[in-house]
Amino acid sequence: MKNRIYLDNASSTPLDPQVRDRMLACFTDFYGNASSVHGTGREARRLLEESRRQCAQALGVQPRELYFTSGGTESDNWALLGVALANQARGRHIITTSVEHHAVLHSCDALERLGFEVTRLPVDRAGLVSPEEVRKALRPDTILVSVMLANNEIGTVQPVADIARIAHERGVPVHTDAVQALGALPVRPSELGVDLLSLSAHKFHGPQGMGALYLRQGVHIDSFHRGGSQERGLRAGTENLAGAAGMALAMEKAVQAQPENAARISGLRDLLIREILRLVPDAVLNGDPLRRLPGNVHFSFPGAEGEALLLRLDLMGIAVSGGSACTSGSTEPSHVLAAIGQEESLARSGIRFSIGTRNTREEILETAEAVGAVVRDLRGR
Repeated sequence: MKNRIYLDNASSTPLDPQVRDRMLACFTDFYGNASSVHGTGREARRLLEESRRQCAQALGVQPRELYFTSGGTESDNWALLGVALANQARGRHIITTSVEHHAVLHSCDALERLGFEVTRLPVDRAGLVSPEEVRKALRPDTILVSVMLANNEIGTVQPVADIARIAHERGVPVHTDAVQALGALPVRPSELGVDLLSLSAHKFHGPQGMGALYLRQGVHIDSFHRGGSQERGLRAGTENLAGAAGMALAMEKAVQAQPENAARISGLRDLLIREILRLVPDAVLNGDPLRRLPGNVHFSFPGAEGEALLLRLDLMGIAVSGGSACTSGSTEPSHVLAAIGQEESLARSGIRFSIGTRNTREEILETAEAVGAVVRDLRGR
């Protein structure tokens, strides 16, 4: 059953019809292996490299600095594990934050089991990490700083450029998880000052199961997949040609439309915040009120259990989320809400509304009314 109002765009966005058509053409017309030397293989290779150039141009980077992956999780895993293992002779200390996506946090857990040391910096009640705290945490043996650009749950946008300047003063490379940011914010590694950047196509109307890792030329990283010589010897395995072509078109369109889309979507975001606070005055808005993604609205509702609220809205045809899609089914409260100091009972009432390019003002108003009615019903008044 499709939801009539889809407000879970932070989990995944609908595939753009033009992207779908481009991918279908790849499945039928470009069936060769891009590593093969015959003509059919060379045609596939040309399309793969054209897709890489298209993605690189959207980011303002060199094509040789962009590597295709299976998505944001792999890109994060590769950035953390690859840099750590390749540079461990120089040091074994990594800095990150307490509100990162689990793709980063679980990679850090794995590195600790291998003998690395990880500093997880705290955030304030808005979910922001202080650049000065990064400065204080830097050590002679620090080999990587990883701070996400925009939080996937509460939408807070981190001061990544300031953090990168501080880390680079000490010669430490910086990785940012920009999975939620592309298409919502300007995302150019040169302006952010980062050395590695993770992306996932299905967050900006591209295909699921497709992503990329930007790797600044000169950064020392270990290979992630072992096998053939694909992706310049750093990621073995036959490339997802249709996925790369679809991602390239989706990225180009998302970057071109970003200013216009961000302005419209942020207006809908602010409308939803106002209406929910009017109907549920004690609702708690999570995340920074100003430094937040255009489409992110995250509330905790005192006295209303979040899962019940989510299911009731779903029955009304409104798709929202309890937080990260990657933690659905977990009985634990959000680690992000815990990190900003929210008590467990309130954290369990958290709901994320993520607005996309297809949402309308009428849908926002209908959603707010539904939230108000369900919260009152769940509270028994």
